[in-house]
Amino acid sequence: MSRRYDCAQESERKDGIADAASTVRRGELVVLPTDTVYGIGADAFGPAAVASLLQAKGRGRDMPPPVLVGSVRAAHALVEDLGGHGQDLIDEFWPGPLTLVCQATPSLSWDLGDTKGTVAVRMPMHPVALELLKETGPMAVSSANTSGEPAATTAAEAEAQLGESVSVYLDGGPCADDVPSTIVDLTYAVPRVLRLGAVSMERLRAVCGTVIGEARPRRTPAEEPADGGSPDDGSAD
Repeated sequence: MSRRYDCAQESERKDGIADAASTVRRGELVVLPTDTVYGIGADAFGPAAVASLLQAKGRGRDMPPPVLVGSVRAAHALVEDLGGHGQDLIDEFWPGPLTLVCQATPSLSWDLGDTKGTVAVRMPMHPVALELLKETGPMAVSSANTSGEPAATTAAEAEAQLGESVSVYLDGGPCADDVPSTIVDLTYAVPRVLRLGAVSMERLRAVCGTVIGEARPRRTPAEEPADGGSPDDGSAD
């Protein structure tokens, strides 16, 4: 039976984080609040756990989940090259709603799906998410919904869609905003916006100078992955 914790209550929050961390280490799934929408998460280094995440959502390996981290240092361990502007973007916008698509460190022992050697990584600005990530390390996290359904903005909505496929639900209250993260691809010489979201083009250009405009129309919140990934960049939801 799934376990649900009200993170507004200090004692439940502490117990919930501990239970969720243990659950992730066992290769099971958890739901957690983020600063965009609720996410369904698994150990990023557990191939079976990542496969279970995709199965719970009804998705295949062609839509690999993004990775959330609890610190900038953790992100550096996952990324081979941030390009000329990646660190500046991190300094300006993390933690927050900016997802960076980078070449993944080739020596990592993981299997997120058909990533084409990239990883979409983000550090969210949500205290519950950050507490859990600091306990577990990097997590594969996608929006807490089944494929084609609206992204959950409450733990109850997530549970209604995902049910017993998730072991622990961390209830952090309703999401403050359902605007998706902006996705920037740093695998090119010039940063390229794959999706425009909470971070505007003007703010990106204030940091990077030249930025290539978004490659596709902005997705609706119903399509928003918890970390802000994109199905067509080979690295995210």
